[in-house]
Amino acid sequence: MKMAESWKEPDPLSCSICLDILKSPVTLTCGHSYCMDCVNGYWDQEDHRGVYNCPQCRHTFIPRPVLNKNTALADLAGKMAKQPTPAEKVEVGPGDVECDFCNVKKLKAVKSCLVCLASYCATHLQPHYESAAFKRHKLVEVSASIQDKICPKHDKLLEVYCRSDGQCICLLCVMDEHKGHDTVSAAAERKDKQKQFGKKKQRYQQGIQEKEKQLRQLRQKMKELQCYEDAAVDKNEKAYAEFVQMVDKRRSTLNNLIRVQVKATVSRAEALVDRLQKEISDMRKGEDDLQQLSLTEDHIHFLQSCQSILDCPEPNMPFDFNIHLHTPFDFVTKNISDVRDKMENVVKVIAEITETIQVDCDPKTRQEFSLYSCHLILDPNTAFENLLLSEGNSKVTWIKKAQKYPYHPERFTKYDQVLCTEGLSGVCYWEVEWRGPRADVAVCYKGAELDENSFGFTDRSWCISLSSVCCSFWHDGVKTKVSNHCSSTVGVYLNHKAGSLSFYSVSDSGEMMLLHRVHTAFAQPLFPGFMVSRGATVRIKSPQEMASSGEVVRVKRH
Repeated sequence: MKMAESWKEPDPLSCSICLDILKSPVTLTCGHSYCMDCVNGYWDQEDHRGVYNCPQCRHTFIPRPVLNKNTALADLAGKMAKQPTPAEKVEVGPGDVECDFCNVKKLKAVKSCLVCLASYCATHLQPHYESAAFKRHKLVEVSASIQDKICPKHDKLLEVYCRSDGQCICLLCVMDEHKGHDTVSAAAERKDKQKQFGKKKQRYQQGIQEKEKQLRQLRQKMKELQCYEDAAVDKNEKAYAEFVQMVDKRRSTLNNLIRVQVKATVSRAEALVDRLQKEISDMRKGEDDLQQLSLTEDHIHFLQSCQSILDCPEPNMPFDFNIHLHTPFDFVTKNISDVRDKMENVVKVIAEITETIQVDCDPKTRQEFSLYSCHLILDPNTAFENLLLSEGNSKVTWIKKAQKYPYHPERFTKYDQVLCTEGLSGVCYWEVEWRGPRADVAVCYKGAELDENSFGFTDRSWCISLSSVCCSFWHDGVKTKVSNHCSSTVGVYLNHKAGSLSFYSVSDSGEMMLLHRVHTAFAQPLFPGFMVSRGATVRIKSPQEMASSGEVVRVKRH
């Protein structure tokens, strides 16, 4: 065997029990030498049997021998103790498995035996390679949980796989509770699962190739966006050079809006880059896990772990990002050229262009918005006592009976409010369903003053207040009436870097109606939050729900 070929003869001045230089060495009649304390400690464990063996050759001594110090070996060992520790003695490190037979200094185990149900270092493993008594023993990769490979009912080695129940069993189980089931050997089932691994690996590789292709295209698109910005600004500068002083004030405004639009688009592109990189990384990890498990020699470990890999979700289908990144600059030069002969209408035309660029910062359809969907979870540490969280902390309901929540410094104690666990600082979109007389959908900075104020009543929170009668936007205590009626589903789009926050009403057909948009500079991550009034319920939709809708209805403006 490979291990036997690479094994080296142990140092004759080392104790095979503690694997260190001999201390007060004694020599048994069989010729093997040990530290006096080591061999006495070893024999103390066998006192109840009355039979004493040599730890190496198993030679039997009856009665227990009287041990005398070997002075010649003691002198040699004293000189040897000054030498460096042999490289073969690998001490146990973090995450390593200890040798079960090292009594004094625990060394790292290199193999586990399924018959002995023990793990051995390189020295104590030697008898398994040299003695015929261990010939039928099964050596496997070192494992910290050998009991996982033993049947808990029959205390036998797990060697069979029951396809009917999807679990590893022993031979006695085949004749017992698994009698008549579809059973095969562990090796045969592994071979079958290995074929599935091959197909799974191929899908991973195809997904990685597609994602990497998209990543390259997306990065190229981002470069083009920067070029579009430079070209558009340059054309705008040349056109404005011919205008009179009355339009000079609008020039800088238009330049800034162009940059804001590109900043918003590039920000969304960066979010897609991050998403693609994460998906590629996840698939690479899945491929590496699959490859690592494929190389293991332990059939049982393989079968116990393979299903979790086979159950991993398939790579998402590639999306066409070209329809999601807009560059609405071509019409700028044309419109400005048209107004050269109509100087009296310059201000009006520029204002219209400004409004168009502002509108075009956000995605156009619900399908585009869903590309930036994020997974939100309600934070139970912030929930007001009358708010009940359910459905994996994605739903909050106002109930009459106060919940016995433990004290937490971030818990709301004055208002029926709750925050989500994560602060958002990228490009994000989420949707919520609301029911009842009133509910508020908000974003805010985290801070101690939150407990003292309702959402929308500080300069650190932005809130859309919803009711069956009307809806309104609140910020810093200022109310802005929203003219459009809100449906039972509200979409929120945040482009943190671009300073854009938008609230939408989403109909059952997927039609989106803009309720209110905010343009500002966000200084901190924003935490989504909800105010739930008596008898109301709010539920956060999962990204899968939004992605499966498939609507491509364009957003309607005011």
